[in-house]
Amino acid sequence: MSLKLSSSKPEQPSISNSWSQRIAEYLLSFPRSGKRAILLMADFIMSVVCLYFAIAVRYGYIGNHIDLIALGLYALVPVIGLYLIGFYKGVARSFFDAMMGRVLQLFFILIIIAQVLLNFQLVPTVPRAVPILFLFLFFIWLWNSRLTIRELLARWQGQRHSRRDNNEYDNVLIYGAGEAGRELLKGLKNSHKYNVVAFIDDDIQLKGAYLLGKRIYAASELITLVAKLDIAQVFLAIPSISRARKRQIINELSYISIKIKELPSLEEIADEKVTVSSMHKIDILDVLDRQTVEPDAILLQKNISDKFVLVTGAGGSIGSELCRQIIKNKPKYLVLFELSEYALYSIHQELIAKVASKDIYQGIEIIAVIGNVTNQGHLLRILKRYQIQTVYHAAAYKHVPIVENNPFEGVINNSKGTYHCVRAAIEAKVETFVLISTDKAVRPTNVMGASKRLAELVCQGLSQDSANQHTCISMVRFGNVLGSSGSVVPLFTKQIEQGHPITVTHPDVTRYFMTIPEAANLVIQAGAMATGGEVFVLDMGAPVKIVDLAKRMIHLSGFEVKDEAHPYGDIEILFTGLRPGEKLYEELIIGEDNVEATHHPLIMQALEHSFPLADITHTLDELDVRAQNFDIAWLKQRFKHFVAGYQEGTPAESATIKKNTILTINKIKEES
Repeated sequence: MSLKLSSSKPEQPSISNSWSQRIAEYLLSFPRSGKRAILLMADFIMSVVCLYFAIAVRYGYIGNHIDLIALGLYALVPVIGLYLIGFYKGVARSFFDAMMGRVLQLFFILIIIAQVLLNFQLVPTVPRAVPILFLFLFFIWLWNSRLTIRELLARWQGQRHSRRDNNEYDNVLIYGAGEAGRELLKGLKNSHKYNVVAFIDDDIQLKGAYLLGKRIYAASELITLVAKLDIAQVFLAIPSISRARKRQIINELSYISIKIKELPSLEEIADEKVTVSSMHKIDILDVLDRQTVEPDAILLQKNISDKFVLVTGAGGSIGSELCRQIIKNKPKYLVLFELSEYALYSIHQELIAKVASKDIYQGIEIIAVIGNVTNQGHLLRILKRYQIQTVYHAAAYKHVPIVENNPFEGVINNSKGTYHCVRAAIEAKVETFVLISTDKAVRPTNVMGASKRLAELVCQGLSQDSANQHTCISMVRFGNVLGSSGSVVPLFTKQIEQGHPITVTHPDVTRYFMTIPEAANLVIQAGAMATGGEVFVLDMGAPVKIVDLAKRMIHLSGFEVKDEAHPYGDIEILFTGLRPGEKLYEELIIGEDNVEATHHPLIMQALEHSFPLADITHTLDELDVRAQNFDIAWLKQRFKHFVAGYQEGTPAESATIKKNTILTINKIKEES
């Protein structure tokens, strides 16, 4: 469909608008019975007129031989029929939605009755075409009159809404003067919430033209227009836009208080998942400077397609997304291993529904198993029973403050639980075992990070164990994922929606971010690249300062940051102080000489020091006894022995750590 532009300016409102508004208000002030009587009378008069013209058209002239009394009686018949079918009980504006079919059926029946009566000469003889022509003309009247009433009411209500409070709607700028922008404007035409004031487009040739009465401006005028036209929201109506271009637009607007929403992608529109007028908030990934790479289908399918797969912690943020990604690659069995009954039920129901909804998933068995990763015997029975070939171990306690206050429970679950899982996998002759690790395992300052590094050491030791002849063990380390339980993004979103201050621990705290689907996707690919004992590190992109992320989220939600420079702002940022064991800067690697590139641009391999398996198992055997006495000193001494760079508490950090990490990753990319 081509885009038609008009060079003429939109028509100005007519002076008669005020009179039409007054008439509309006067008529709408009538009681329902009064409005019904007016419509009945108008329809009867027009029925007489339509019948008169039908007869005149049939005879070819308008004469004075027509009996007006008979004419009125005949014209009354369809009006009575409309009354009997409840046509006048409803609201005029709903004619097209509710009564169209019933009116057509009524008129069809009336035509048949008229033909029968004329055939048996039970009524004065008139041409057989007259009833058909009469009802056709009358139907046109009903159609157009109700359509006009509906449009006038919608326009009047919109004007009344605007007059009542000019601040109740948002001025909107549509970015994109193509077909998507045109359809979006049509969808918002009768909206009482949005007032589209103009278009903006990257095509400089469209500048100054008008689309559906709205002027098109150049993209270079974006910031100026926001202030000039008092824009509250920008709608991105460019479904085919690249992520890089979208990020440029968002960056331009990220320092002013304005909401940004976007149309879905072309693929979503094509799949009829949404309509073209559906708007949603921008993807938080667009706020972050992250590159994405198309996944390698061969790596995704290697350990999954036509295989028996098990995921521990299947109900968690990462575990559940792993399950969603796994069924896309069509395993034979997917076993969900989870301690929380509710989390297990939720992901099990979701996956069963997904498998049942599409033919491509037919034949995939989804099995839910309640279990604790520290119970090696139970896990071994499950692995053998379902002949598991691939295990993704995502079960872990990961909230830093909670594990800090429950250190032995955290280490027993994260470190010893991993030991039991790998032991069971080796005994069951599982082909592939992948541990989901964390960036907090690098130079940790908290129990959670240290416990995950100890879990990595367990996997390294068991991978090198001579008793392991069948199982390829690897680890995948990455940072924060957006939207997971405990992530700052959903917390900030909730605080902004409630109008509460955003809580940030420290002005300099910095984190790496990645979406959950991307993280799960890369975990699967990294596991497929393993030959045994590797610690893979995902490229998390540039680290993000949490306070900067908070400010951008406030601005892109249409609010102002409240601080000393802006005392009348909307949302304040409060600094609560670093929590026990929390670091300012997270790291993915320990040093420049400890990491190398792989053939995947977003996956690196860390060259980590390992310990003899016997040393590790001796410590794990002591855990339960030490836990009974809550011997924290012994636990932290063990951390200092096994975990490189472990430092109790929160060290006084500088930007050097962050800088070295970024430089090292960039250097590896250049060399590869």
